[in-house]
Amino acid sequence: MQTAKIKDVREGMENVSLTARVVTIERKGTVETRYGPAEIAVAVIEDETGRIRLKLWRSQIDKAKVGSRVRIENAFASTFDGKLELNVGSKGKIEGL
Repeated sequence: MQTAKIKDVREGMENVSLTARVVTIERKGTVETRYGPAEIAVAVIEDETGRIRLKLWRSQIDKAKVGSRVRIENAFASTFDGKLELNVGSKGKIEGL
């Protein structure tokens, strides 16, 4: 598995894996999904090449702490509200380092 750098992430990319530091976490609250209500937050993560938003769902929120490093595997990149962001779906993984 090849590790990406944030500067190389583009909309539509899949299977994105990278290591980054959590800069901020904004709690968004609860949203209604087709699977029922889900807690959601948005983090900003960075590496030496740039910053990107990271959407956190449910238990993923507890795995990201401001100032800590995280390893993200099999994420996908999309645009929301005109901003590029990473999403860790059901096939992906996020872990604190």
